Amino acid sequence: MGTAGLALRWEHRISPGGGEGASRVQPGESESRLNPASGATPEDMALAEGCRSGDMSAYERLYATQGARMRNLARNLLGSSSDAEDAVQETFLKIQRGISSFRGQSSFVTWSFRILVNTCHDMRRSKLRRKEHTRDDSDESVPREPRAPGAHPALRMALARALAQLTEHQRNVFLLYEVEGFRHSEIAAMLEISETASKNTLFQAKRNLRSMLEAPRSAEAGGAL
Repeated sequence: MGTAGLALRWEHRISPGGGEGASRVQPGESESRLNPASGATPEDMALAEGCRSGDMSAYERLYATQGARMRNLARNLLGSSSDAEDAVQETFLKIQRGISSFRGQSSFVTWSFRILVNTCHDMRRSKLRRKEHTRDDSDESVPREPRAPGAHPALRMALARALAQLTEHQRNVFLLYEVEGFRHSEIAAMLEISETASKNTLFQAKRNLRSMLEAPRSAEAGGAL
């Protein structure tokens, strides 16, 4: 999907600087300028200002630099490439609708990913409710494994199964830190937790994954004796 096509759909559906949307990610009250104390880079602040002013090229730059990363995270959270595309589209629409609420307490990219995570959670819950209502067992229920170039397919499958058994919170922190490379300070801003909580959750996730992945190997070794 090209960025130009994506931007064109935004222009037809939403006027720049639109009002409603993404209420859970509105961090501030009535300041009119961004807060430079968030640690955001000048490039990040310029991107935010461009989006705030309704400059569609700024949204295209955000998609060009973060779109693939967003799709990868959404795919791991939702288990479907098509759902991931829908989540990213919805996220960009929410960014447009809610850009006036962005005050710069975190970086613009962090704020955008926070919207994405919330969007994925909403989509996942909605899908589960529909599945329970229709009793349709044909949908995928296990998220796809994180991309691990060069890893053995059996290892990737085992990791995907283990990730599916983590709590939603542990899986989110693990994917954001280990797969997407966000810092704990960024994850804390996205998930509305403390940095200490992010670190502790990552530790718990790794411990649980280790125990789940080591158990099958131990069983295989015992059976080979």
